[in-house]
Amino acid sequence: MNSTIVVFFLFGYLLIIFEEKIHINKTASALATGIICWVFLSFGNGISNQLLLDSLSHHLAGISEILFFLLGAMTIVEVIDSHNGFRIVTSRIKANNMIELVWIFSIISFFLSAVLDNLTTTIVMVSLCRKLVVNIKARLYMVSMVVIAANAGGAWSPIGDVTTTMLWVSGNVSSMGVISKLFLPSLINLLIPLVLVSFFIGKEKVIPAKANQESEKVDGEVLILIIGLSGLLLVPVFKNITHLPPYMGILLALSILWALTEWIHKSKEPHSRSIYTPGHALAKIDTPSILFFLGILLAVSALETCGAMKDFAQLLDKTLGNKSLIVFVIGLGSAVVDNVPLVAASIAMYDLQTIPMDDSFWIFLAYAAGTGGSILIIGSAAGVAAMGMEKIDFLWYTKRISLLAFSGYLGGSMCYLLLN
Repeated sequence: MNSTIVVFFLFGYLLIIFEEKIHINKTASALATGIICWVFLSFGNGISNQLLLDSLSHHLAGISEILFFLLGAMTIVEVIDSHNGFRIVTSRIKANNMIELVWIFSIISFFLSAVLDNLTTTIVMVSLCRKLVVNIKARLYMVSMVVIAANAGGAWSPIGDVTTTMLWVSGNVSSMGVISKLFLPSLINLLIPLVLVSFFIGKEKVIPAKANQESEKVDGEVLILIIGLSGLLLVPVFKNITHLPPYMGILLALSILWALTEWIHKSKEPHSRSIYTPGHALAKIDTPSILFFLGILLAVSALETCGAMKDFAQLLDKTLGNKSLIVFVIGLGSAVVDNVPLVAASIAMYDLQTIPMDDSFWIFLAYAAGTGGSILIIGSAAGVAAMGMEKIDFLWYTKRISLLAFSGYLGGSMCYLLLN
């Protein structure tokens, strides 16, 4: 039965990879894969019904922590965006030519991604790219660098990338462990392709972002930006002080922001007031992505319950041996398939008794899974978003950007291994 579950998991994975070819949304494939893997597990796998239900409840508790955290963070970001809060940041971006603009955009994306997340940062920065850059070729290079920068910035922050968040929520890494050990390797991951890409971009003059400055002013936009970002930034502090899971901190921040938006817009008509509240933002967040994570994590938990993950861990140890090499390969694999299941599988393969919190294996895994996806445009949520917004061709990115991204990934990996 174990082999049947593994085969079906791989089949479901293929459906997710070839989403565009088969015209079936990856969320539907992920949910079906997760549920059916558990259905197979319930049929004669040598596990009693009670033990199976206990295992499912145990895994679902951990999965729910991640999903509620994502739900709260995405809602806070939507509330800030509905108040034009990001305009305060983007309207101050100024440059005389394309090379300067690429550097400015990349550095901002790197740090903004650490505070928000790589997906949201990419959406914000790509939107501004479209207002500033007329030349399509130059814009594609700029957007591609935003993807690399956002993924690199998300890797060294516990809230910047979903895979780092997974490791943090699961107790595999601490917030200070990730920040202190991955900031420099992540920066190297960005700087190497940034220097190289500067030779391919001309010094085209930049058009001022007038449209960005002329957007309608919203009551409380500065206050909402400050409170929203502060809420996101203080989640690691909340966890360290209270020892409660991160999702408790993010939901507390959301409740405070919710009350604040209601108070700021209390004088408006109910219909006008509602569009600025988290209640309206909840209808705008990317719910299919949350359900996608649910399906994938359910499928991986089924593989862990049946023992397939332990078998896979032993296979990797026998064939590759060195754990740093294993992590490096996992990072390359995240360029081809989604990094979420790869990290979920790694968490399932190696427990905290074998490899304790903040061990070099977990920290390096956070870096590799977070940045390896930049090598291909489909390898990260940020890349997929940019691909959709700018219609970036897969082959164009592969020919012109993949080698640059790989050079950054390799350079950051060497930096981390030398320092650790």
